[in-house]
Amino acid sequence: MKILIVDDETNIRELMHRYLHLDGIDSDCAENGLSAQRMLKDELYDACLIDLKMPGMDGNSLIEWIRSEGFRMPIIMVSAHGEISDAVSALKQGAQDYIVKPFDPEELVIRLKKLVEAQNLRNLVENETRNTTVDDKQIFVGESPSIRKIKDLVARIAETNSTVLITGESGTGKEVVARDIHNSSLVKGGPFVAINIGGVPENLLESELFGYEKGAFTGAANRKTGMFELASGGTLFLDEIGDMPLSLQVKILRVLQDKRITRLGGTDPMPINARIIAATNKDVEQMVREGKFREDLFYRLNVVRISIPPLRERREDIPLLAAGILRRFNRQMGHRVEGFTSEALSMLTSHDFFGNVRELENILERAVIFSDTPEIQVEDLDLRGSVSMRTHDKEKEETKIDLSDGKSLKDVEIDTIIRALHRWEGNRTRAAQELGISRRTLINKIAENNLNL
Repeated sequence: MKILIVDDETNIRELMHRYLHLDGIDSDCAENGLSAQRMLKDELYDACLIDLKMPGMDGNSLIEWIRSEGFRMPIIMVSAHGEISDAVSALKQGAQDYIVKPFDPEELVIRLKKLVEAQNLRNLVENETRNTTVDDKQIFVGESPSIRKIKDLVARIAETNSTVLITGESGTGKEVVARDIHNSSLVKGGPFVAINIGGVPENLLESELFGYEKGAFTGAANRKTGMFELASGGTLFLDEIGDMPLSLQVKILRVLQDKRITRLGGTDPMPINARIIAATNKDVEQMVREGKFREDLFYRLNVVRISIPPLRERREDIPLLAAGILRRFNRQMGHRVEGFTSEALSMLTSHDFFGNVRELENILERAVIFSDTPEIQVEDLDLRGSVSMRTHDKEKEETKIDLSDGKSLKDVEIDTIIRALHRWEGNRTRAAQELGISRRTLINKIAENNLNL
C-alpha cells in the first residue's frame, strides 16, 4: 500500500508519514496541490490524505482535478475545527471520508486501511465483471479456503471414474461442481445429463431413468431412451438423490454394481458407461439410520464426498460471485452495470443468504433491472424480501399446534402445510424444505387434501 500525503504544514506531513511508516505503510509527501498533481501523474497511489486549506490550489480543487483525471483511489480530507461544512462539500467533490485535526493516528490508519481494502475489492469485482471469457454457469467461483479445497479435490478426481456424492444446502452450487467435475474428466467430450429426482413424479421416475420399450404400458407408443443411456460416454448427474423412493433405490444400486440397465418392458440388459455423480441437500447418514435410504446404495455413491459450505460461511467469496453473476446478467439483458459501490458490496457480504447463491442471483437480477447508475447502489438491493431461515424457525416454534384442542393428526398436518406455504408466500420448494419433505411429497399432499392454495 502506498499513500500520498498532501499538506502545506511540514510538521503535519512528517507526523502522518511517521504514523503510516510505523504501521508498515509506505507514503510520499506533497507540500501543495501542484506538487501533488505532478506526483500523481508519475506514481500509482492506493489513497490520498489531502489537507483542506492550502495556498494556491486548495483541497477541494485538488479533489476535483483528481476525479476529472479519472483517478479512483480513495481520498480522506483532513480538516481543522470550524471547517466541517467545507469538509462535507469535499465529500460531494469525491472524497470518501474526512478526519478533523488534531486526530487520533490509530483511527486514521484504521479508516485508511478500510477505504483501501474496499476500493481493492471494488476493483477486483469490476475486473471480474468486465471479463467475458468465462462461462459463469460452468465454473465454481470462489477463493476461500473451503472452495480452494473443493477445487483441489475436483482436480484430483478428474482422471478417475469414481462415483461422487455432493452435499450442501439448496442453492450452494452442487450442479455447478458436478459440471466442473465433468468438464475436467476423461469423459468431458461426452454428454452431461442432469435429472432432479425430486422434480419428477414418482410414477414416472423409473421410466425417465431407464427408458421403456414400445408397448411397455398403456400410452407407450414409441420406445423411449432413458437418462442412463443418454449419458453414455459422459456423466449422469442425479440431483436430490435423497428424494429417491426406496423401491427405486435397489434398482439404482444394481446399475452401479452391474453397469447394466434394462428398459421397462424390455428383457435384454444393456451396458452403460456413464459416470455417476449424485447430490443432495439432506443428511443422508441420518436417512440411512432412519431406514429411509439404503445403506449399501449410500456407500456405492459415497466413494468421493464433496461437501459445499453455505455462502454465509464463506463470505469472502461473495464479491467474486456477485461479479460473475453481474457479468452474466449484463450479457443477458444488454445492460452495462460496471460494478458495486463500497456500501452495496458491504451490504451483500454482511447478508446471511440462507438461499445461498440462488438467493444472491435473485437479488442481483432485480438490482440490474432497476439500477439507473453505472454502479449498483444500496437502494438497488432489495434484501427485505430475503427472509432468514432462522426467522422461519422461530415462527415455527411460535406456531406449534397443541393436540389437546381436539384436532386430529390430519388436521394438524393440513394446518402445518398451510402455515408453511403462507410463510413462504406460496413457494412450494421453500415450504417443503421447512417441513423436511420433498417438493413432490408436498404437492401430493396438497392434491390429496384438495388445498386450493
